[in-house]
Amino acid sequence: MRENIEQRACDLAVYIIENRSTVRAAAKQFGVSKSTVHKDLSERLPHCNRALYEQVSAVLAQNKAERHIRGGMATRRKYRGEEA
Repeated sequence: MRENIEQRACDLAVYIIENRSTVRAAAKQFGVSKSTVHKDLSERLPHCNRALYEQVSAVLAQNKAERHIRGGMATRRKYRGEEA
């Protein structure tokens, strides 16, 4: 059981790094909750693969810095009647 969780954490990290993905998109792709993605990346990944953790942390920090822009664009599309 533990091997599967650690493998999932590594797979999530690789997916986010390769696709420059958000936590929400990764959760949808893997069929898990956003909370599970956060727990895997912040608590489990540093113990099983520190180098991968540092790479994914950089992507997540960039996403966090840009999220207000994505939210504004989503609101703009909503009120213009455009689809996502």
